Amino acid sequence: MITPTCSLSIMVARTDIPFMMHTIPHLIRMCNFPFVQRLLVVDTAPLTGDKVNRPGVGSLEQLRAYCEELLRSGIVDKVVDIDYSAAYRHRIYQKHFGTSLKPTHNYKGYPILGTIFSIEELPGDYVLHFDSDMLLYQHLGYSWIEEGIKLLQKEPEVMAVRPLTGPPTHDGTLYQQVPYKREQNGFYGFKFFSSRAYLIDRKRFDSLLPLPIAWRSYKNTILNALPTSVKTSLNSLTGKGMLDSWEIMVSRRLEETSYVRAVLDSPKAWTIHPKDRSEEFIKALPQIIEKIEAGWHPLEQAGYYDLVLEPWLSALSSVFPQFGAKVGSTMSVTAKS
Repeated sequence: MITPTCSLSIMVARTDIPFMMHTIPHLIRMCNFPFVQRLLVVDTAPLTGDKVNRPGVGSLEQLRAYCEELLRSGIVDKVVDIDYSAAYRHRIYQKHFGTSLKPTHNYKGYPILGTIFSIEELPGDYVLHFDSDMLLYQHLGYSWIEEGIKLLQKEPEVMAVRPLTGPPTHDGTLYQQVPYKREQNGFYGFKFFSSRAYLIDRKRFDSLLPLPIAWRSYKNTILNALPTSVKTSLNSLTGKGMLDSWEIMVSRRLEETSYVRAVLDSPKAWTIHPKDRSEEFIKALPQIIEKIEAGWHPLEQAGYYDLVLEPWLSALSSVFPQFGAKVGSTMSVTAKS
């Protein structure tokens, strides 16, 4: 039997400079998987949307220096810029949307073309993608990637797999804003896709294509009522309109099919997404990573995907006084069994 192969992609931009040298080595260390290739995808486009006002935005030169350091140290195998040429955009959008589009980013400034590039330009049967700000715990001797590949091979209706969203709760509850169903075969099933972390079977993902195009709502109600095809033509002719998120388009396609996104229910691997980009968070990040890699988390974090910062700072203050004394939080240790 041929052993399946998997590559890893992590996308970086100037907004990631404050934390990427902590999070990227952490992610690869925790995954502990023999990837065919560990690819760092660099977004060189001017910042747009809410990315413009992100704290700690650095220069492209600094971003390139960090990427070169990660490459030189062997953390990643390859660094490549997103291909923004008109020819590439036309070809890749034809495949993924059934038509050529002009926007390369969504209304928030997130690189849709770059996301697709991260899937298309990697070798292997499977692709694992992480956003560069993600945090991951994985128990020693356990491989959520191996389990994810097994699940994809066993369950033909699973389109994508990821680890538990937040540290485990006692009763298995996930505090999510979107509906989900706990399945019998060791996972939670979602119709909502997330672009921050996903493991996919490349051929199976291709069966979803083309994706439905989603435009962000216009302020003009007349324009907003136009069919999607007309909005697409209008954008091509006049530049009016902004694309919605890629994950929204994938989610709508999932709703049209029997496919689901799977979140593994094993407590041996879990992810946290830090929404907070404050100076306080950046200062505490190395110690937060250290705790996560040891399987520790504040009780208040259990079941929550987004980082609940204050309990972390409170817990850390007992060891690292520079984080200040916070009240009302204790530490717990995830099961080591």
